[in-house]
Amino acid sequence: MPKKDIHPQYFADAQFVCTTCGNKFIAGTTKGEEVRVDICSNCHPFFTGNQKFANNQGRVEQFKSKFTKRDETNAKAMADSKAKKAENQKTAKDKK
Repeated sequence: MPKKDIHPQYFADAQFVCTTCGNKFIAGTTKGEEVRVDICSNCHPFFTGNQKFANNQGRVEQFKSKFTKRDETNAKAMADSKAKKAENQKTAKDKK
């Protein structure tokens, strides 16, 4: 026999609303009478078969620019290193 007053309230006819496609369906939950979900079976790539990439607030561009900056910094550091090595070799020859 389950204990009284320790279990959450169960909503048998809770409405789930997909914020991506607007699909609504009924299911049971303890979360509340209306639950908002980001993705459902109508718009999920696994069920639909076609993939969409969401560019949320320019995050793809931020990701690409981060690695572009890294590559530019690495290229500059390599060029500076080669120039410094050449300078060091030249001064070493001059000292001899």
